[in-house]
Amino acid sequence: MRRTLFDEDHEAFRETIRAFIEAEVVPVYDEWFAAGQAPRDFYYKLAELGVFGIRVDEEYGGAGIDSYKFEAVLYEETARAGVAFGGSGVHVLLGLPYIKLLATDEQKKRYLPKFVSGEEMWAIAMTEPGTGSDLAGMKTTAKLSEDGTHYVLNGAKTFITGGVHADRMIVCARTAAPTKEDRRHGISLFVVDTKAEGYSVGRKLDKLGLKTSDTAELAFVDVKVPAEDLLGEENKGFYYLGHNLASERWGIAFGAYAQAKAAVRFAKQYVQERVVFGQPVAAFQNTKFELAACQAEVDAAEAVVDRATEALDAGELTPAEAASAKLFTTEVAHRVIDRCLQLHGGYGFMNEYPIARLYADNRVNRIYGGTSEIMKTIIAKDMGL
Repeated sequence: MRRTLFDEDHEAFRETIRAFIEAEVVPVYDEWFAAGQAPRDFYYKLAELGVFGIRVDEEYGGAGIDSYKFEAVLYEETARAGVAFGGSGVHVLLGLPYIKLLATDEQKKRYLPKFVSGEEMWAIAMTEPGTGSDLAGMKTTAKLSEDGTHYVLNGAKTFITGGVHADRMIVCARTAAPTKEDRRHGISLFVVDTKAEGYSVGRKLDKLGLKTSDTAELAFVDVKVPAEDLLGEENKGFYYLGHNLASERWGIAFGAYAQAKAAVRFAKQYVQERVVFGQPVAAFQNTKFELAACQAEVDAAEAVVDRATEALDAGELTPAEAASAKLFTTEVAHRVIDRCLQLHGGYGFMNEYPIARLYADNRVNRIYGGTSEIMKTIIAKDMGL
């Protein structure tokens, strides 16, 4: 079937990104993997390539292209090469939608030029120890000073991707107590300067996968946040989080599809080269059947993410549709990558092979951005159940 998602501009961008990965990432990726993060100066290279400014208006230094399709190309090309761009994904996929949706003109003038240039890397801090997917249960507080000039932030966050390198952190905090009618009431969003007094980065967390992304614990002790860095309206943070979760879940869904597609590529290459019992592994009927089944699942996942991408670009992707896409593609990727690793035999368990790293990286897709169980709850509710 002919794929219609991408045009000539996207394919030209793909060629540029593929060459960039081969020149700037592949030769040093093992060093990043061992260090547990990409170096900070790598993000300046991404900025120079224009990656951070694609969806940013031209007046702030961006390209002004209101489409997620270029990000989709990034997902496909990084997965194809068996690499990742560190924690930079949250900068664009998670940080930018909040700025575009909520920031005032004055805030955009302050935030976006440095966002595009990579001078300020962004991340978002939602999850807290003990709350997990229950964002309404957060305990971090932000209290307005008596003179109204600033908020005082106290609390802790965990599992924050991009948390080590971030220069600006969107922090979710309680500015009012929940009500009996709505426990989600009272959450607000703040843009916090990570160099502010009382802001501290705790442990860089040792994860099963995604080894090159910096994931950390954060703590806030009487951090003063200027009132002009309140993002959106006070106490409406939970609504904003829900609004932007569709694009976040699209990103996870597309990334999972790209990983599954890459896994089939890695396995196909391996079984054609690997010889056992006097013949290539690819010559065995079981190998052919396994890869054929995997390809069929990848084809289905591609159709799902392509449809979701078009809906997202049109501003029509609903929370339930995003949940459905995430649930389906992450479960497909789980099955496909596992079967492709099996075809590698013992070598599939070695980190020097990209399938092993892919296996570990993929596992979190069914957890972050809302677990598969949460996705099922959202879909069921949309069905009227």
